[in-house]
Amino acid sequence: MKIHADLDLCQGHAVCQAEAPEVFTVPKRGKVEILDPTPGTDARAGVENAVRYCPTQALTLTDGDS
Repeated sequence: MKIHADLDLCQGHAVCQAEAPEVFTVPKRGKVEILDPTPGTDARAGVENAVRYCPTQALTLTDGDS
């Protein structure tokens, strides 16, 4: 899986960081930073929740490396 972030949509709510802190970080007054754009399957549930609950729908998840 590969994570993509649309920084034009991100407003720094940090929901992603709360769901998967090993994959996402959001600095104060900043936008999401992806720590691991291709996390392993053990992080999948947290990443899927981060994508699902992002208030601005700034995150997308794709299978593979595309």
